[in-house]
Amino acid sequence: MTSKAIYKGNLRIENTHLQSNSTYFTDAPIDNNGKGEAFSPTDTVATALANCMLTIMGIKAEEKKVNIIGTTAEITKTMASNPRRISKIEIQMNFVNAFDKKTKAILEKAAVTCPVFYSLHPNIEKLIHFNYPND
Repeated sequence: MTSKAIYKGNLRIENTHLQSNSTYFTDAPIDNNGKGEAFSPTDTVATALANCMLTIMGIKAEEKKVNIIGTTAEITKTMASNPRRISKIEIQMNFVNAFDKKTKAILEKAAVTCPVFYSLHPNIEKLIHFNYPND
């Protein structure tokens, strides 16, 4: 097993990663009968995409001996209805360091070939923006 989820009531779930024993909670969003006091399940999907992209870029950055420490991802998730689903994930990837054209291409390709990117339904629009200083 990878993780365990326990329904705690009031549309709140406690999630535990079994290897590390770290936990996080999800809540239903306000627009879907919840309190919105934590990530919603769909928030975690959108955020997982950014986390996966940063992880794979981090692996490439270490291989190429470039520094992406401090890079941030700003995530916007858009929902659709009938059926209720994620329709779009937009990510602003903000780098603190400037890179040459080749390094940018390597990092950007790594980001959009991460496992979560490939695992999301193709109907989910994925808009990824890479922002570098001095661009």
